Amino acid sequence: MLGKLTRDEAGDSNVDAPCWKFWRQRRYIVTLMAHLGFFNVFALRVNVSVGIVAMTSSTWRILENGTKLEEPAEFDWDTKQQGLILGSYYYGYITTQLLGGWLAARIGGNRLFGIGIAVTSLFTLLTPLLARVSIYWFIAIRVIEGIFEGVSFPSMHDVWAHWAPPLERSRLASFAYSGCYLGTVIVMPLSGVLAHNIGWPAVFYVFGVVGLLWFAAWWVLVKRGPQYDRCIDARELKYIQDSLGTSQENIVHPWKKFFTSGSVWAAIVANVSENWGFLTLITQLPLFMKDVLQFDVQEAGFLSALPYLAVAITLQVAGVLADWILSRKMLSITNVRKIFICGAFICQCTFMLLAAFLLTPSGAITCLTLAVGLGAFATSGFFVNYLDIAPQHASVLLGIGNTFGSLPGIISPTITGFIVQNKMAHEWQIIFYIASAIYLAGALFYGLFGSGEVQSWAKIRHEETVNEDTLQGCSNKAYEK
Repeated sequence: MLGKLTRDEAGDSNVDAPCWKFWRQRRYIVTLMAHLGFFNVFALRVNVSVGIVAMTSSTWRILENGTKLEEPAEFDWDTKQQGLILGSYYYGYITTQLLGGWLAARIGGNRLFGIGIAVTSLFTLLTPLLARVSIYWFIAIRVIEGIFEGVSFPSMHDVWAHWAPPLERSRLASFAYSGCYLGTVIVMPLSGVLAHNIGWPAVFYVFGVVGLLWFAAWWVLVKRGPQYDRCIDARELKYIQDSLGTSQENIVHPWKKFFTSGSVWAAIVANVSENWGFLTLITQLPLFMKDVLQFDVQEAGFLSALPYLAVAITLQVAGVLADWILSRKMLSITNVRKIFICGAFICQCTFMLLAAFLLTPSGAITCLTLAVGLGAFATSGFFVNYLDIAPQHASVLLGIGNTFGSLPGIISPTITGFIVQNKMAHEWQIIFYIASAIYLAGALFYGLFGSGEVQSWAKIRHEETVNEDTLQGCSNKAYEK
């Protein structure tokens, strides 16, 4: 839900249109397209989690005389090989986080975001062919996909730096990022249906085509900033520019300050903590459903989507609630971020532990759904926290944070592959214990060092800024062109 601003929040912006007429405000168009973009980011990421279950499972064929004949799996990969495949995406993903933030600041986050998804979609279409050639080709193409999708989150922070007014930042970003979870909700069960009824290659063909169609629309509709958008209303342009203030075109990043700042490390640790639990489940949950809860590929696909349906819904509440509290000055930004992030981690730690003890279909699914769903409050906090503490450097900081945040995607599937060798319930319990401990550590660290205030090293000194009247004039000229 994109929401609607009051006159006090928006000044003389064109905000009197009903909320459902979101197309009358371009920043909402950008947010909706970003939402659909992140849908594709995760569709292209998680399809393999369900696909690999079908690729490594035997099937039954009924002959004309009624005899059931078991056909062996097309691929006989063991758990270690499956863990390597599931983690290979993140070997590529981790390499372009920082590069993505740096490139976005120079060529435009809108362009980089679109190109990354387009190239990943093309390689997804090639996946069935290369997987049948060799497991090594399958791993290689997943690494390449990770490289191109690694720019997604850092490049989007460059888009927010140009499009998102501070008092709308949480709600706009939350709605956009909820596309990740919507993608997971739709793709996991749909992948199970496609694999069961058509065959596992359809899992890759369908979502590869969808990604390319989205790219065509994104390239036409979304510009780097409002001053380059010919369709934006002049009042909305003024509102966005006035709320964001001055900006720097040639930003000099204080790298030493980045790595010696407690608030930066707090955001990074929160990023890693949330990603550990999230990426553990997003890559391993279908296998857990099959090994421990004894579901088939289609059932595993549907039930694996439940936690992400919960977080897709909760994320809307978290973003709107954060902005509502801030707009009414009920709490400081720092306190809002700490309450949302630390509170979520403590709850997630608790439900992960309960899931480890309640290894029954209803108990495990309920606890994991609550654990992932409550993670929305942490996600809505640490993703925008980079914008809170250093708006001019947010895309690069998110790149750094996501570099560390990608490590769970590499380490967790590998650890699972080594621990869960016999597919026993007690082996999966260890995986949940590890996730619980990391959530608790994240809550403690962010509680001590987290901040929501612009850091002293991130403030633009007066002599480095451009006169606001001059900037406004330049922006209006660009818009008129």
